[in-house]
Amino acid sequence: MENGARAGRRQGVIDHAAFIRANTSLLAPPLVPEIMLHLAHESVPLWQKTEEELGEIGLPPPFWAFAWAGGQALARYVLDHPEFVRGKRVLDLASGSGLVGIAAMKAGARSVVAADIDAFAVKAIELNAAHNSVVVQATGGDLLKQPLLGFDVILVGDLFYEQSLAGRVFAWLNEAQQRGVGALIGDPGRSYLPREKLEKIAEYNVPVTRDLEDAEIKRSAVWSIRNC
Repeated sequence: MENGARAGRRQGVIDHAAFIRANTSLLAPPLVPEIMLHLAHESVPLWQKTEEELGEIGLPPPFWAFAWAGGQALARYVLDHPEFVRGKRVLDLASGSGLVGIAAMKAGARSVVAADIDAFAVKAIELNAAHNSVVVQATGGDLLKQPLLGFDVILVGDLFYEQSLAGRVFAWLNEAQQRGVGALIGDPGRSYLPREKLEKIAEYNVPVTRDLEDAEIKRSAVWSIRNC
């Protein structure tokens, strides 16, 4: 196979789509077999490849190349409970691969915007949505910096892994909910998930890789925000 980094370069500019295709395969997440995504076969080689070969351009870790446990749980819940998104305008925050947003469209959402600040994730979302024959609008904007407008539902998969980020995300979600926007969080028990402010509504055993997690099965839950 052509070198993945070289395949993604054109005249010194990274071709995001070429890089994604060169370093992933179309695979179904274990808990969500209805959806196919461009995912890394082996997590560590891709992680090292991006750091070693593309580090000079400041490429962030390729979170978009893996179906994280919290996202899988949330996507499964949305597909099994389509009434939560059916006919609604949905935001998939920090979307990564686009898994949750694609699940929302398959469950009958009126529209989905999948937001991620990583340009590679934005392209992965576009590729994955097209392969699954759904329309998802991908954006690279940092939506946490502005009030949420134009959405009925927010879906957040596996975003509470860093303390300051978790605080910003929860405050933003809580403010949105106070204005009538529904929110669901998928999480495998990350350290900074504010469990005391949430209500567990579903739980799943999610198969994952030990290269990314501390176990082959992560018990992951879907949470809603408690009304204060």
